[in-house]
Amino acid sequence: MVKDAYDGPILEIDKLSISFFTRLREIPAVMDFSVSIQPGEAVGLVGESGCGKSTVALGVMQDLGVNGRVVGGSIRFKGRDLGAMTQDELRGIRGSEIAMIYQEPMASLNPAMKVGRQLMEVPMIHAGMSEKEAHARALQVVTDVKLPDPERILDAYPHQLSGGQQQRIVIAMALMSEPSLLILDEPTTALDVTVEAAVVELVKDLGKKYGTSMLFISHNLGLVLETCDRICVMYSGEAVERGSIEDVFDEMQHPYTQALFRSIPLPGADKNARPLIAIPGNFPLPHERPEGCNFGPRCDYFEAGRCDQGDIPMFAVPGDDVHNTRCLRFEEIDWQAPPALAEVKTKGDIGDVVLRMDNLKKYYEVAANALFGGGATKVVKANETLSFEARESETLAIVGESGCGKSTFAKVLMGLETATEGTITLGNREIQDIPIEKRDTQTVADVQMVFQNPFDTLNPSMTVGRQIIRALEIFKIGKNERERRTRMLELLDLVKLPREFAGRMPRQLSGGQKQRVGIARAFAGDARIVVADEPVSALDVSVQAAVTDLLMEIQREHKTTLLFISHDLSIVRYLADRVMVMYLGHVVELGTTDQVFSPPYHPYTEALLSAVPIADTRVKKKHIVLEGDIPSAMNPPPGCPFQTRCGWKNQVPGNLCETEVPPLRDMATGHQVKCHLSEEKFAQMEPVIQIAAE
Repeated sequence: MVKDAYDGPILEIDKLSISFFTRLREIPAVMDFSVSIQPGEAVGLVGESGCGKSTVALGVMQDLGVNGRVVGGSIRFKGRDLGAMTQDELRGIRGSEIAMIYQEPMASLNPAMKVGRQLMEVPMIHAGMSEKEAHARALQVVTDVKLPDPERILDAYPHQLSGGQQQRIVIAMALMSEPSLLILDEPTTALDVTVEAAVVELVKDLGKKYGTSMLFISHNLGLVLETCDRICVMYSGEAVERGSIEDVFDEMQHPYTQALFRSIPLPGADKNARPLIAIPGNFPLPHERPEGCNFGPRCDYFEAGRCDQGDIPMFAVPGDDVHNTRCLRFEEIDWQAPPALAEVKTKGDIGDVVLRMDNLKKYYEVAANALFGGGATKVVKANETLSFEARESETLAIVGESGCGKSTFAKVLMGLETATEGTITLGNREIQDIPIEKRDTQTVADVQMVFQNPFDTLNPSMTVGRQIIRALEIFKIGKNERERRTRMLELLDLVKLPREFAGRMPRQLSGGQKQRVGIARAFAGDARIVVADEPVSALDVSVQAAVTDLLMEIQREHKTTLLFISHDLSIVRYLADRVMVMYLGHVVELGTTDQVFSPPYHPYTEALLSAVPIADTRVKKKHIVLEGDIPSAMNPPPGCPFQTRCGWKNQVPGNLCETEVPPLRDMATGHQVKCHLSEEKFAQMEPVIQIAAE
């Protein structure tokens, strides 16, 4: 199917303004927004939740719903104004010329229809292909997106595929008709970092192969650096800076861009000496935007009487025709000046061991025919001989992909599950066999959890204050309601929330504020151990910095032991004292953060490090993409659990990796690796992440 040759910009958005209309008022979502995408070019659109990124994408798709309207400017696709097209013309373009990939793959797939059928529909509807041609095309595209056994995949239903495979099918569906423009809206947010690396690699390769132009929407600056040619930074409905990747990353000219970079952990950031700097204040609501510069109230360079007057246009940065900024003072600011550092924090001394696990195993028995029960049972080995200890005031990070057993071990520790074998000693008591309902109040208060999604853990019909008081009642803290109320207000102070939030309902809080309430509740009983399960992955980068900093501060004050479960190795490197890497229920590496982040590594740790997107143009990374998905815990491979995906397996003589589980070896004091590689091979390992000299 040959598309018309077109040599102008594929997409040209000029001074676009989009509003949503409610009964009460018009809510401007996007104002004066301009960006263009040339043939074969990838442009990244970054900013925090609510800044209007997805609204721009829906504007391009002309899919703003009943309440949304373009109230100014234009969107031209290959020179044609999309706003002037009829519904029929738009239908001809959507899906065939412009395709969109959404954040949640299952939202784009029909659960009751086989994958092959769903893919074949696209060219049959848009290009009038015969069934046979469409099947051949589907097979070709599924092979292009590097899915194993394409025939089997085409014959599967969506629920039979993993998250990474579903997302590849959605990408395949978008590419079926070879669109000229592909819009990707946070396409990897729900995926593991190794799967994300493979999907990003795939999107880049396919962009080159098909010559597709891309609008890549993300809040992850590292991903945009790795995938895009140019970047546009958005804040509160407006583009605030535009330019090439090098311009914006190395020569930024807007205070918001600078603040974003200062709130993400880059290599070299130190939680005590060089803490992250969170952006002060909150994002303005669309109908409460300030006069003048939207970022003014949160800006370090704000000048009253100047920055709060009238509309501020985009200015061209002298000497560069593609670099623009929406800042009146950009030529007066010393962009190279080091940030004014908050006081340097001192790390609390790491104390005695408070938690010890010895050979912990957790197996589940499930029916082999899970749908109808009956028949033989199979064993799922979720945790396999876990051994480690955690000390007072220490942060131990637990990292690995989904399905490696991180959350299972957290459930056993919390008493939501009991252990199959092995011991968990808290203080001087063994707790592995005591379910939560039989634990005494003190043990429950001692081990608390902060969950990944703050929205799911709060009662929507109870005020914030009441939810914290409820926790105090359970932990039997305070003699009466008055004492508990005083303690509740102190806990709000502890998590840096205004005391008036005690009377608010959860729906009146932002994601970061809800997460703080979750933390206040976890610390209500002066917890000795807090299990933080991906506590910042659902939050914006600037909010992540504030919440991370808060956890550190509370830890310093209360000498808490923090078990930080995460797949984000940038945050882990910044936060953790020690790191435990898990794969398929096994601990494959354990050591101090410096030991784990520098060679020799376990081959899986090496692949994890290579997969992390880093928002720094000076960083050079070794490129390792893991092939295949994690094997099922119901049917793990024999020998080393990682052998089916390991790039070093051919360096081990014989078939040792396939027949024997490796021993946990001591590489140095406190550094253990579960691997068959010889000392000589470990000595040959090179660093994955290197920072080029200035």
